[in-house]
Amino acid sequence: MRLLVSGGGTGGHIYPALALIERLRQVEPNTEVLYVGTTRGLENKIVPDAGIKLETMQMQGFKRSLSLENFKTVYLFLRSVHHAKKIIRDFKPDVVLGTGGYVSGAVLYAAAKQHIPTVIHEQNSVVGITNKFLSRYVDQIAIAFEAARSQFPKEKVTLTGNPRAQQVASQTASSFSWEEYGLKDGVPTLMIFGGSQGAPKINSTVVDAIPEFSKRSYQVIFATGQKRYDNVQKQLQRMKIGENIKVVPYIKDMPAKMPKIAALVSRAGATTIAEVTALGVPTILIPSPYVTANHQVKNAQSLVRKNAAVMITEDKLDSRALLLQADKIMENQKLRDKMANASRKVGHPQAADELISVLHEAINEH
Repeated sequence: MRLLVSGGGTGGHIYPALALIERLRQVEPNTEVLYVGTTRGLENKIVPDAGIKLETMQMQGFKRSLSLENFKTVYLFLRSVHHAKKIIRDFKPDVVLGTGGYVSGAVLYAAAKQHIPTVIHEQNSVVGITNKFLSRYVDQIAIAFEAARSQFPKEKVTLTGNPRAQQVASQTASSFSWEEYGLKDGVPTLMIFGGSQGAPKINSTVVDAIPEFSKRSYQVIFATGQKRYDNVQKQLQRMKIGENIKVVPYIKDMPAKMPKIAALVSRAGATTIAEVTALGVPTILIPSPYVTANHQVKNAQSLVRKNAAVMITEDKLDSRALLLQADKIMENQKLRDKMANASRKVGHPQAADELISVLHEAINEH
């Protein structure tokens, strides 16, 4: 397959695409891939590091208020469509996949106008503005959450899940030991992770809870985020911290660690939910209030409704609320097992294969 992928800006658009590409190369080793991103997005580092050829275009999003910048946005979009048409003519893809972000709008629009098979993948419960715009032009739409179905033309939609789920599910045979962090294997472990940058409200709440966490029979690993680590350490200097607590700036290779945790406290991003449901990890979700259309709350609700997770909204988050939910889950093996089973039922551990099928379907339609 000759696959052109476009998606950029955030890891939530990029990592599902990389997971899909990894799987496609396993099942179709002759696959040729070209990735089209923006000049400023995270894809500039992540995609080449993954050994994938990258082309970039200058793009920006619309301002929600009336602004002269929107004229520039329209100009850049039209220029990018022209640029994308040239890239498509040169690469000659069998199919074009968009995973979100402004750049995918220009690329998928250009591909559709050139009658190239097109597919978009929507990772969230609430559909992004770019994918909403593209939905009338593309051949197929893959979704990760059932809640997104009603926001698209229903005849085009297939529920596939997020390809990141299959990537994580394939790594369950991990040789990782908690001794690497000075913790113990065989003791139920709660991981607290507010994202790669850390989340100030989650961090301050956990700091307040650490004296109580230090008294628990379970152990806690808390990732603060790289740039917030020093500040958290300053706050912890005045506290006596138990040997069952480990505070780190960042947790590398999360997929290797996640099969070894009893429960997770995290944001409710699409990638996180794909990972925890693929593995069946009981989760305390604290949705970010700083995202478009409050989509993390909707993401979280999809698990809460199935008894696979509990949710604490940030306005209700304090050390007491966190400890209450953590103790309820961590001190009750039966509850953890129930939540884990419920989580797995929501998951899509074959998501990449299912999305590959949708790509082939789009090709066969033409």
